[in-house]
Amino acid sequence: METADRAGETAQTLDRGLRLLHLVADAPNGLTVTEAAARLGVGRAVVYRLVGPLTGHGMLRRDGAGRLRLGVGVLHLARRAQPLLAEGALPALRRLAEQAGATAHLTVVEGGEGVALAVVEPTWTAFHVAYRTGSRHPLDRGAAGQAILAGRAGQSRPVSTSGELQPGAYGVAAPVLGVSGLEASVGVVALAPLDVATVGEQVLSAAQAVSRALS
Repeated sequence: METADRAGETAQTLDRGLRLLHLVADAPNGLTVTEAAARLGVGRAVVYRLVGPLTGHGMLRRDGAGRLRLGVGVLHLARRAQPLLAEGALPALRRLAEQAGATAHLTVVEGGEGVALAVVEPTWTAFHVAYRTGSRHPLDRGAAGQAILAGRAGQSRPVSTSGELQPGAYGVAAPVLGVSGLEASVGVVALAPLDVATVGEQVLSAAQAVSRALS
């Protein structure tokens, strides 16, 4: 009985610690211990006990005002996971780039911005957009970011934009849905206007394939 009780306490502590990490991740300005305790539905003492080991492992940090923020340990884990995500998405991105004749990309949310995690250029076009892996942009600008915002609202439709990130560039993207803990989109960018009806279906199909590959 004592062993079972200890196991239950350990599982509860782990659950609270993970919930605390998610709460801090969703708070752009960080959280005070009091705010974290209220959202977790526990006392401040419990939060302090959680913060100690999480800070020790670099998962949390305290800023100059004492607010809880994500630590570099979380970024380290994210960077280790990114190559796996990119590898899983590459087959669908390659098919999409060849079908659309445009540069295909997987964009994920990192630090409140959209980040190009994987990019594939078509092999048969004379000209295409050179889009660098690691490129960042606000979520409310460009098809990739707007598709992610649409996914947050539960929408799976393709999004198209023109010249929002680069004059003369056209984009179509769709959200990647159904992958726990991941906010992402799949899209293409081209130097000429795209047939949104046709390319939109191709992008949506690729986004669904990426979702299956990463689920």
